[in-house]
Amino acid sequence: MSDSEKDQSRFTSRMGRYGRVSTTMAGLAARMAGEKFFGLKIERGEHAAQLTAALGNMKGPLMKVGQILATIPEALPSEYALEFQKLQSNAPPMGWPFVKRRMKSELGPDWLGKFKSFEHDAAAAASLGQVHKAVTHGGLNVACKLQYPDMRSAIDADLRQLKVIFSIFERYDKAISTKYIHEELSTRLLEELDYDREARHCKLYDYMLRDESAVHIPTVQDDLSTDRLLTAEWLDGEHILSFRDAPQQQRNEIALNLFRAWYVPFYYYGVIHGDPHLGNYSVRNDNSINLLDFGCVRVFRPQFIEGVINLYTALMSEDYDMAVSAYESWGFKDLSKDQIETLNIWASFLYGPVMDDSVRPIGEVTNGVYGRETAEKVHKKLKELGGITVPREFVFMDRAALGLGSVFLHLKAEINWYELFNDLIKGFKVEELEKRQTETLSKFNL
Repeated sequence: MSDSEKDQSRFTSRMGRYGRVSTTMAGLAARMAGEKFFGLKIERGEHAAQLTAALGNMKGPLMKVGQILATIPEALPSEYALEFQKLQSNAPPMGWPFVKRRMKSELGPDWLGKFKSFEHDAAAAASLGQVHKAVTHGGLNVACKLQYPDMRSAIDADLRQLKVIFSIFERYDKAISTKYIHEELSTRLLEELDYDREARHCKLYDYMLRDESAVHIPTVQDDLSTDRLLTAEWLDGEHILSFRDAPQQQRNEIALNLFRAWYVPFYYYGVIHGDPHLGNYSVRNDNSINLLDFGCVRVFRPQFIEGVINLYTALMSEDYDMAVSAYESWGFKDLSKDQIETLNIWASFLYGPVMDDSVRPIGEVTNGVYGRETAEKVHKKLKELGGITVPREFVFMDRAALGLGSVFLHLKAEINWYELFNDLIKGFKVEELEKRQTETLSKFNL
């Protein structure tokens, strides 16, 4: 096939994708409108399952967006959130002819000669690219993550459709304004296309966690990487869910290591790994953690981190004014007393484990979703109060807390979360964080 024929094929495929997504969204809009304006009752669970199936059959960002939305409380009605949680980044991989073409375009005609061996079959296929295992001439096992073609166009199209989804739900239910949720998702997804940026994120995490012997970060191979190909050390480990029936002490140790992998960067540097997908970490024989995939990394203002700690202090001491100040530092605006008290219900749920000085599980699951019962209570109250706008920075912080909490629930970990948290924030000073963050990010041109 000539280059022009390949381009035409990609164009035709892209048009077909746009059509499938648009048809799916139009069907959703019609059903929601019928339910709201004409009293036509729809089987939401059944329709959510159909929508999930449609998204799951498409490579690209909309599948990832579905996963993300499932972990943002009340961004979607519960039936859809429950179904979207089933979305997995396991779309069928592209074949060897595609791999050869793309590797040639990234590393040159002699690309195969730059490896001692390169596996033809993909080791994993995700929403934006696929991974092949290879061995360098130095004998290092590596993972080569190769981006699918035309992902920028797919993201642009899917984000437009996401705006349609949000507008549908906001007409149906005004409890949560999704304006900034869409902006935040857009920024993070577009960043995920830049594999050079992801390589710098990977190096950043290696630096931030350099003193954490129980956390491992893959070493990037710069000479085998481009902005659409990321080659890094292959880290062997077992899927975290395979430890659900391990001895309690082992599960607790894994949870402790995972907690530090996520929150040492957050409280010491203001940086968080924004994708708490189960496939993004694995467990070694010594219970240490491999942290993987650094496409979705979020840097927070030091004042935001200060607000996280201040809200904790406010809840512990029942200091209303301090709670208001914390919410404002996150970007919430013009909150009424009733809105603040409602947000405090959600905050008390999230902070609950670190407010209790005892060995305990992180919480419990309601209707298959961590935090669902509390989220529904808060959602109902916010709807009665006229709704609220979620600030951009809050989106991934909330998601990370829920995603990590869900993993701890799967492990049935029982830890004194209060001691863990207070050890992390001991001696916190926003000025020191600001200086440390600025110096560290500049090291990696971030």
